[in-house]
Order: sequence, then structure tokens, then C-alpha cells
Amino acid sequence: EKYSPDAVIGEINEKGLKFDTSICTKTVYNMIDKGIFLNLTNKDLPVKKDRKKRKYKQVRNVALNNAKGRSIEERPPEIERREEYGHWEMDCVVGKGKACLVLTERMSRKELIFKMSSKTQKCVIDVIDKLERQYRSRFQRIFNSITMDNGSEFLDMESLEISFLKAGTKRTTCYYAHPYSSWERGSNENQNKLIRRFVPKGFNIGKLTNKDVKRIENWMNNYPRRILGYKTPNQIAA
Repeated sequence: EKYSPDAVIGEINEKGLKFDTSICTKTVYNMIDKGIFLNLTNKDLPVKKDRKKRKYKQVRNVALNNAKGRSIEERPPEIERREEYGHWEMDCVVGKGKACLVLTERMSRKELIFKMSSKTQKCVIDVIDKLERQYRSRFQRIFNSITMDNGSEFLDMESLEISFLKAGTKRTTCYYAHPYSSWERGSNENQNKLIRRFVPKGFNIGKLTNKDVKRIENWMNNYPRRILGYKTPNQIAA
């Protein structure tokens, strides 16, 4: 099911499942390294066990193409601390000219994925409008803020923030990360790695049906995470 060994062991423990033998995550990885499992090596793992943690250098450069965008520096500290549901990160996953818009909720890591015909401002705004139409009066509570990079598809801040159902009414608050600072949207980056298990780089996203997209979204929202105590995003968001 494309689970990592750690997710498998974590789910077994979290659900209290019983087997004749009990082993820990470290033991599973050691067994894989030693070639104990048939047709399973480190190359099959989504993240290699010996991968070193990446170091990030903080920068405070201003995005020259987005001088009017609201900087992430203005984002309230409670959003940074992931204290409440309703604060999202937004990004695009691209493959052979087509794109999917992805939104990741910071507290629960709940994922929303939408196939777009192109990577443009209009397509992004159409998705946000669709979400507002779906949630109506609940939209502002569910999508309290959205943090994104300075890609050209995200630069129409006014259209993203202002409701299309109630003219002149603000529906969300947008923040923009610093250039070359993907770590400021770390939830997005980690979720994109999960998406790439199904949509590798270079894959033609145009071949995906809406059903395919929702299948990936459902898999991600029901995937046990160590950072959530091996609960799923759907469980945390409930």
C-alpha cells in the first residue's frame, strides 16, 4: 500500500493489533539492510534510512516579483505553532505541462488536491472559488489563512483573499514565504514527497482522472504519521 516500514509498525502499535512476534521500526530497517526480506531493499523505501537531515539557511530576501504580497513575517506566531485548525500551505505539483494544486493544513496535515488544466492565476483562483462555493459560510473558518511561495500563479493576492460570493468581503488571509525558502512551507514539501510516490517527476499529470486524484488524496489523509502519534490526518481533523 506504499506505506513506509515505520508507518506500518506505528499503525500496528496505535491500533493495538496483536501478532505472534513484535518488532520495532529500527529492527525492520536493519532486516531490510541485511537483505532478510525477499525482493525488498533500501531502494524500495520512500526515504532511505541513512539519509542525512537537510540543513536550511534562513534568508530574508524580498521577492522582487511580489512587492505587494503579505510577507510570512507578518504571520501570527500561533500559526507557526500549529495551535489551531484552519491554516494551510499551498503549492503546485507539475508534470509535463499540467499541474495539480495542493493545499496542506498545518495542524492535521490534511491534504486537498485539485487537477488544473494549467499552472495559471486563473486556474488557482477557480479552485479557491470552488472551495468557497462548497463550504460557503464555513469557508473563512476552515481556510483562515493560506501560505504560499512567490510563483506567478499565486500573485493575485486580492482575488485569492476576497470572496466571490459576497463582494468586498474577505474570505481568507494570504502570506508569502521568502524566496528560496521552501522550508517555510515544510508541510507542503513533505506532502509533495508522498504525492510523488504516485506521480513521479516527469509523469504526465494530464493522464490522471479526477478519480485518480481523489484516490491519492484519500490515501494521504488516511496515512498514519509519526508526527501525529501515528494517527491519520483525517483522525486529527475530525
